[in-house]
Amino acid sequence: MSTGGQNVLGLNRDQLRAFVAGLGERPFRGDQLFLWLYGRGVTSFEGMTDVARAFRERLASVAMVRGVSLLDTHVSPADGTTKFLFGLEDGLKIESVLIPPANGFEAEDPDDEPGPAPPRERLTLCVSTQVGCPLDCAFCATGTMGYLRNLTPGEILDQVLAVRRLTGSIITNVVFMGMGEPMLNYDAVMQAAGILTEGVGIAARRITISTAGWADGIRRMGEEKRRMKLAVSLHSAVDGTRKTLMPVARRFPLAALLDAVTSYYGRVKQRVTYEVVLFDGVNDTPEEIRRLIRFARAVPSKLNVIPYHAIVLKHPDGPGASLRPSPRLQQVVQQLREAHLTVMIRSSAGEDISAACGQLVIASASGRPVPAIRRNTSSRHPSST
Repeated sequence: MSTGGQNVLGLNRDQLRAFVAGLGERPFRGDQLFLWLYGRGVTSFEGMTDVARAFRERLASVAMVRGVSLLDTHVSPADGTTKFLFGLEDGLKIESVLIPPANGFEAEDPDDEPGPAPPRERLTLCVSTQVGCPLDCAFCATGTMGYLRNLTPGEILDQVLAVRRLTGSIITNVVFMGMGEPMLNYDAVMQAAGILTEGVGIAARRITISTAGWADGIRRMGEEKRRMKLAVSLHSAVDGTRKTLMPVARRFPLAALLDAVTSYYGRVKQRVTYEVVLFDGVNDTPEEIRRLIRFARAVPSKLNVIPYHAIVLKHPDGPGASLRPSPRLQQVVQQLREAHLTVMIRSSAGEDISAACGQLVIASASGRPVPAIRRNTSSRHPSST
């Protein structure tokens, strides 16, 4: 990658035009950079072969293309899910997960649009937005790392660009469901999502922003009429239960969350996805399900029921220590469907390599530099606890 000066990776079209204007160049030079960086995914100015050599040489002296660096990959022998460990410039690390065709759900998602990527050809990348996460949900390994920092737009984008380069495959869908809370890095996430749409060619409705329920960000998405899909990590429609599972519910209780979701739907007119992990004796009781049904009916929505994936806890005496997967999952799903709700069951793709929902975590959470990790395909990923 080019080094030195302004990092142009992560700049949108208008910003690239402004950057080249500052160098005394005409705006079309910014358009050229936009195409080469995102449409073609080059990692150096030298690779921009239809850009005048004199301009490329000048760019190399004042700017750089710097994103993430691959440290390790790990492929599930069970289902082909691939986890990528990426290094950042400051020595921190993040993970991204590539989900093969037809592995996302146990049945086809009715919200998926017909077109160039039918379910059997869909290739979904789950990207991270922060190093660690400050929200500390009881069932999520990422929260055990604490929060280290936000990712830049370029670091978010380059997860997609790097995986595209590494695999030679077309990424059809992107879900912001990896490490971190996207709404707490809102501007960078939305800039990255905008470039994915305009520059990489991934339609807005094939991009999903998942939040633990940060109501301010949900409301802002509606006010800005963002067309990406919105997924809300709900898990319970009972305030006391939800606060135990998700500390964010203390700041945004269910009434505030529903108000934000209602505002969002009123402006965007896209149904919301609620994500629910069922825990034995916690949120799978008749009263819990009755309240969930009532909440889900408030605005047009669908439910993604996600199997609970075991995690290694740094604080084994915390609220997550006693969580167990519900043995009533299929029964609950049937109840929800009988209530005329659209319900999908998320598959456990990547669970055997700690790449499933809630399992992403970096062992070196302190951020201190560690030796580069040898590429391997063993059954345990060396970067995960």
